[in-house]
Amino acid sequence: MNTKVLLSLVVLMSSLYGFSQRGVRIGYVDMEYILENVEEYRDATEQLNAKAQKWKQEIELKQSVIDQMKKDLMAEKVLLTDELILEREEEIQILEKEMLDYQQDRFGPQGDLVLQKQLLIQPIQDQVFNEVQKIGANKRYDFIFDKSADVVMLYSEKRHDISDLVLREIGRTRKISASNKKQEQESRLEQFQEEEDQISDALKERQEQAAEAQNEREKAAEERRAEKLKEREERKKAYEARRKKLLEEREAQRKAKLEERKKAQEQQKDSIG
Repeated sequence: MNTKVLLSLVVLMSSLYGFSQRGVRIGYVDMEYILENVEEYRDATEQLNAKAQKWKQEIELKQSVIDQMKKDLMAEKVLLTDELILEREEEIQILEKEMLDYQQDRFGPQGDLVLQKQLLIQPIQDQVFNEVQKIGANKRYDFIFDKSADVVMLYSEKRHDISDLVLREIGRTRKISASNKKQEQESRLEQFQEEEDQISDALKERQEQAAEAQNEREKAAEERRAEKLKEREERKKAYEARRKKLLEEREAQRKAKLEERKKAQEQQKDSIG
């Protein structure tokens, strides 16, 4: 049991002792249960989860592009100059940094996920808190605890659970101000959607630029490979020509020697005769 919980229990026991002369009215709520049963909270959570999944897929796509670039570089290194290799490595490093920055912007402590969660969910949590305050004042509760918070409830009577009462009050308040809240939420969602569209357009443009650069690199590599093959064919042809000429010279020399030997043999026969 940590220090915070111990301190809370000490404060609770001291307060209960102080109220013991007149009786204490205590209630508790299960904040997780309440939030899960608030439609706006469920919708906001689903939207955030969908956004987080989309951002995760974008990061995975960026990583796959970088991995492919690394594989291509390894395969083409033998055909590239040191300057081109360095240029490709710097481009990969830039893309890796952009990916890590994007990941931090989305999922970091100050990232979009945390900020949008606060913007979409915090008003709902505040509404729950306000309803608890109203119920506490109207029903004259001395204490209302959160069952899902740090204070450990070793035992609790169900009759002290006012979670459903809080939900009913939230529903009543929501009906009164449903129209204004709906417009406000739609405005926030439209703002988020506009931001997402801008980010998606920028990402699409970046992907198109990366694909174009990749095509240019592949085209240049193909041209270099074709040039290397042409040089090899030319060297092979030159080698074959030299080899043919050498063989012809050797054959001519062989025939000349045979001819000389034949003449020498004939001269030898004539001298004997």
